[in-house]
Amino acid sequence: MAFDYDVIVVGGGHAGLEASFSCAHMGVRTLLISLNIKMMGNMPCNPSIGGSAKGIVVREIDALGGMMGKIADLEYLQMKMLNTGKGPGVRCLRAQEDKLRYPFQMQNAALNCENLTVVEGEVIDLLHENKKVYGVVLKNGKIFTSNAVILATGTYMDSDILIGHNKQKGGPDGENPSIGLSKNLKKMGINIYRLKTGTPQRIKKDSIDFEQTIPQYGTPGNLAFSYETKHFVPYEKQEPCYLIYTNEKTHNIIKKHLLDSAMYSGIVEGVGPRYCPSIEDKIVRFSDKERHQLFLEPESKDTDSIYLQGFSTSMPKEVQEEMVHSLPGLHNAKILKYAYAIEYDAICADEYDSTLKIKKYDGLYIAGQICGTSGYEEAAALGLMAGINAVLKIKNRPPFILRRDEAYIGVMIDDLVSKGTQEPYRLLSSRAEFRLLLRHDNADLRLSEYGFNLGLLSSARYENFLHKKEKINQTIGILKNKWLGSRPEIDEYLSSIGYGRLNGGVLAYDFLKRQNVSLKSMFSFVYELNNLDLSDEIIEEVEIMVKYEGYINNAKKQADSMKKLDDLIIPQHFDYLHCDGLALEARQKLDKIRPYNIGQASRISGVNPSDITILIMMIKKEKTYG
Repeated sequence: MAFDYDVIVVGGGHAGLEASFSCAHMGVRTLLISLNIKMMGNMPCNPSIGGSAKGIVVREIDALGGMMGKIADLEYLQMKMLNTGKGPGVRCLRAQEDKLRYPFQMQNAALNCENLTVVEGEVIDLLHENKKVYGVVLKNGKIFTSNAVILATGTYMDSDILIGHNKQKGGPDGENPSIGLSKNLKKMGINIYRLKTGTPQRIKKDSIDFEQTIPQYGTPGNLAFSYETKHFVPYEKQEPCYLIYTNEKTHNIIKKHLLDSAMYSGIVEGVGPRYCPSIEDKIVRFSDKERHQLFLEPESKDTDSIYLQGFSTSMPKEVQEEMVHSLPGLHNAKILKYAYAIEYDAICADEYDSTLKIKKYDGLYIAGQICGTSGYEEAAALGLMAGINAVLKIKNRPPFILRRDEAYIGVMIDDLVSKGTQEPYRLLSSRAEFRLLLRHDNADLRLSEYGFNLGLLSSARYENFLHKKEKINQTIGILKNKWLGSRPEIDEYLSSIGYGRLNGGVLAYDFLKRQNVSLKSMFSFVYELNNLDLSDEIIEEVEIMVKYEGYINNAKKQADSMKKLDDLIIPQHFDYLHCDGLALEARQKLDKIRPYNIGQASRISGVNPSDITILIMMIKKEKTYG
C-alpha cells in the first residue's frame, strides 16, 4: 500500500511539534495536523521554559537535536540559573518566555521545515486493520494514510473547562476541544482515564502596585538552553518577576468558599497534579502554613498581561475577585483572564511501551500530556522520543531507549511505563538516582553522539562537539601532569582563599580539588592552560568533573550495575503467566506491563528480587534452548 505520508502527527503543541521536527529531520515525509495553526506552540499556562529538572530536559532535547531549546533562546524575557547555591546535580535554567513570540517562532520553524507539511483539521478516528494503524480520519471526512501515527493531543481530548459549579466543553486558552477521537480509541480497546490541570489569573500590569512586591531578577551572564546559541538577551534588557505571599485574609476567603470551587463541589472527575496544586488545595493540604509564595510574571513584551503563578484555582469569578484583591499589591488589580481548571482524557501508562508505542497496535505512538504527564518540557521530550522511534521502526532499525543514568528523559519514560501514574506526572530532580551524572552542564557529553547517529545533529555541530570534548580531555591531561610547588604566585593565591603555603608539591589536578580553588584562577600559574582558549562552559565542566570525581565515579559504578540488568532484553513473546516460580502478583504485573528488559522489570511495584532472579534464569534458559 502506498501511503500519503510516512508519519502523521496529531496535535501542534510542544509534543506534536517536537515529534514532527524529529521525523522530518530524520528524512521521512511528515504530516502535522493541528486544530489551529495559529495556536501551535502555544503556552496556555505559564509562559516559561525550564525549571527544576525540566531545564536539564530542555538541554537534553537540544543535545539530541530537538528544537525547544533553540526557540526558547531567541526572545526570552528573563533567563535564570536556579539552585546556584547547591551542588551541580540540581542546577538548571529557567526562562520566562514571551507568550506571543515563542509560538510565533515555533510556527515559523514548522511551516518552513523540509519534509514537513502542516494542515489544519480535527482528527476524530484512526484507520486500522489487523492491529495496525495506517492513517487518520478528519471531522470533515478527509482521510490521510501513513506508516505510523503519533497522537500528541495535549489537554484537548474531550476536554471540559471548570469554573465554580460551571462545567462546559472547551480547550485551553479559549480554544475548541477535540471531540470524537477519545471515544474511538476506547472502541479500539485502549484504556482511557481522566486528568485535570489548571491555570491562574492574568492581571493587568498597570493595575498592580509593585511597591508592595519583591523584585526577582535573572542571572547575569551568557546563559542558554541550546549549545548552538551565540546571541543572548542582554541582562540589563531582561524583565524582572515579582514575589508576593498569600495572607490570612486570602486563606479565610478560600476556606469560606471552598465548596464553591469546582474541585471541592464534586463536579471534578479527573486527578490533578500533586506538585502543582490549586491554591485551594494548598490551603487544605497545608493548613499549618501561614502563607504561600506567588510570583507575578510578565507574559509578553507586546501585552500588559501578568501571570499570577501559584494561584491556580477553579473558584467562581466573583470569588476570584475577592481572592486576588486580598493579595499585597493587588488591592486594585484588574483581572484580564480568570483562572480555570481543565479536565481531559489521557491514555493509561500500561497501554504503551518504552518506545511510546501503543502495545496493542503497530504504527501507533503517543507523546505529551496524553501519556499522563504535565509540563511543556516533558511533552517536548516525549514528542522527540516518539518521533525518533516511529522513524526507526519504519526504517527497521532498533528502538532508541535512554537509560535512567543517561538522561532525565530516560527517567521519565521508565517511571511512566514501569510505575504508571494516576496524576499528571512531573519531572523532579528527586526522581533521578543519578543526579550527579545527569547535570545541566554535561547534556551534550551524554547525548550528542546519539543525536548525530540518529541523523538529528549536523556534521558541523558534531565536529564542534568533538572539538569541545577534546579540549576537556586536553585540560584534564595538563592538570594530571602538571606538578605545582611552592612559588610566590601560588602561595599568594592560596593565602587569598584562606590556605597556607604549599608544603612540598601537588599535582594541579589535586590542587583544583581544594575548596574555593577555581580553574580560572589557576591560569596564572599553570601557563599551559592559556594556550587552550577555554570557554566558560568548558571551565565549568572540568571543575565539576575534577572536584566531584569521587562522587561521580561512585554513581557510575552504581549505574554500571543497573546497566547489566538493562542489557538483559526480555523476548516480546515471553509467557509470564505460566512462568513457574514467579509470585502471582509478579506474573500479573509483568504480563500487564511487559517490560523491555530486566532492569525495567526490577522497578515494577510488586516484583521482588526473588522474582527477578527466577526471570533471569528463565530468559537465559530460553535463549539457550529456544
